[in-house]
Amino acid sequence: MLKIYGTEGARSIRPIWVAEELDIEYELEMMPFPPRVFHKEFLEINMLGTIPYLVDGDLKMTESVAMCQYIAEKYGPTDLLINPSETDYPNYLNWMHHSDATLTFPQTVVMRYKLMEPGVADGAIEGYSRWFVSRLKLLESELDGKDYLCSDRFSIADICVVYAIHLAKRLGIHQAMKPNITRWSDNLFQRKAYQKSISFK
Repeated sequence: MLKIYGTEGARSIRPIWVAEELDIEYELEMMPFPPRVFHKEFLEINMLGTIPYLVDGDLKMTESVAMCQYIAEKYGPTDLLINPSETDYPNYLNWMHHSDATLTFPQTVVMRYKLMEPGVADGAIEGYSRWFVSRLKLLESELDGKDYLCSDRFSIADICVVYAIHLAKRLGIHQAMKPNITRWSDNLFQRKAYQKSISFK
């Protein structure tokens, strides 16, 4: 059976959300954050100690965006996927990778020094928060007049990208809540599968 290892509020929300949207059976093991410190036996399962971590038979995965795509493709069919034959497919791929490579990267620095090592690098918190907000220009523009990022429907691109807004709220980066982003994210955060994904402790 598919198994996901996660911690509260982390990127494990992404694959859990996809699994809940598909209404599939899966096993979930929640741990304290960071598990490499507070749940050291996890290092015997994932030598990196990172979360989320996915196991499906002999398959093991460490990247949350890839997990979302894998779950949707293996356990579909589902409209959460944008197919190569669709016009928006390149846009879909770009947003999937943009979600981590561009958006959550600066947030990880803010999270480290705001939540895990407060007082160590306050300048980094401010600087990387501004950097993150500046990177939202493309998202705010893309969402003008749109309810979803790709193909006029909810997809895993929305799940992967909106996690950055979830995290921004947690980190208190209120400048992230631009009008289009707020409208779009508020709509997604009402979905039952999202509510379920954030309920696990």
